[in-house]
Amino acid sequence: MAKSSLKNALIIILSATTIAFSTDLCKAIESPEYTVVHSESDFEIRLYRESVWMTAPVNEISFEKATRDGFHRLFQFIQGANLNFSRIYMTKPILTSIVPGAGPLHSSAYFVKLYLPVKFQTDPPLPLPELNLQPDPWTSHCIAVRKFSGFARDGNIVKEAQKLALSLSRSPWANSTTSTSEYAYSIAQYNSPFRIIGRVNEVWVDVTGSRASGCESNLVAAY
Repeated sequence: MAKSSLKNALIIILSATTIAFSTDLCKAIESPEYTVVHSESDFEIRLYRESVWMTAPVNEISFEKATRDGFHRLFQFIQGANLNFSRIYMTKPILTSIVPGAGPLHSSAYFVKLYLPVKFQTDPPLPLPELNLQPDPWTSHCIAVRKFSGFARDGNIVKEAQKLALSLSRSPWANSTTSTSEYAYSIAQYNSPFRIIGRVNEVWVDVTGSRASGCESNLVAAY
């Protein structure tokens, strides 16, 4: 009886944790604002507006481990681990930017990012120092995006990034990936880890262009 009661208690606790986590993501109604300026069957070009994110730098070999570590620190931040003790609603997506070979012994460096809600865009709460987080202000810029389903894993993110690169190479944006970006590419994840079906992920790559040009480089304009 004691073992049965303990098992039932654990099930209740795990269920409550799942519901709480899922509820947080259900409140994730805020996302960075953008305009789709060009769309193909397998990718699109978006113009993102100025925004502020909170970023967790991580030195890791594994994308999955880096994302978990970074998200754990960001989750503490939005739960009140900041100098204002502010509780911040979850937003979407969770963005993991990747810099191959920038970490120790040629491991990858990652930057796990959370978009800050509009309420905190102009005056972000300062995270507790031990979390090692930094505000990350974005200027308005252009991003090429490819969607993919399922879970974002170590074994598939490079393949998805390569597919986006191939699509761009056959498009007016063939030579437009920006050399000024410090990241090779980013993976955006929109769903709770408890969601199995209908998951949405994206590969993001910065491309040249601006608000004034509508993300159209000279190459695109002449295409």
